[in-house]
Amino acid sequence: MKDSTIAKILLELGAVSFRPDEPYRYTSGLLSPIYTDNRVLISHPDQRKVIAKAFAELLSANYRGVQCVAGTATAGIPWAAWLAEKLNVPMIYVRDRAKRHGQKNQIEGTLQPGAPTIIVEDLISTGQSALGAAAAVRRAGGIPLAVVAIFTYQMKVAVDAFKEFGIPLHTLTNFRSLTDEAHRQGILTKESSQNVLAWAEDPEGWSEKMEQHE
Repeated sequence: MKDSTIAKILLELGAVSFRPDEPYRYTSGLLSPIYTDNRVLISHPDQRKVIAKAFAELLSANYRGVQCVAGTATAGIPWAAWLAEKLNVPMIYVRDRAKRHGQKNQIEGTLQPGAPTIIVEDLISTGQSALGAAAAVRRAGGIPLAVVAIFTYQMKVAVDAFKEFGIPLHTLTNFRSLTDEAHRQGILTKESSQNVLAWAEDPEGWSEKMEQHE
């Protein structure tokens, strides 16, 4: 499935919005020309079926013998559930840290030792959430094969982090494809598209520059 198909869905449903001239401020304090909330996708049955199918096709083309699907808590959980259903394999989910009570689990569900496992996330920014889940699966005796996600900002920090961890990342669409689609639809001008793409290259520098213009 073409990544432009997924990009169109994200734009159509408002999962992604652009504001290059009046940027969003993230909780980290950084300014950004883009805001992503892929959680809205779960409320749209037709489009979520397309996304779940795209995940299944991606795995069919790249990985055989998957024995477990792991969703990151909380955003990756519904996608992991739908994908596990399509593959007819067990599903687990992984918290960002172990519970402080009960059995103090970080992983919920049953992970068989040595099970080849796919990690599912909805969005990749720095990659730390997905890689933390992959590390937890590895510590628990599973074999993290890859991380799959709907969308990535294509930040250099994430590219470097996945390379260092030694695990592939596959996404259904990405920042450049989404920006190109927004330009085709007239949401972004050519100039604003370049401005948006510059943010992914250097989020901190882009934010500082915008702060100076306020």
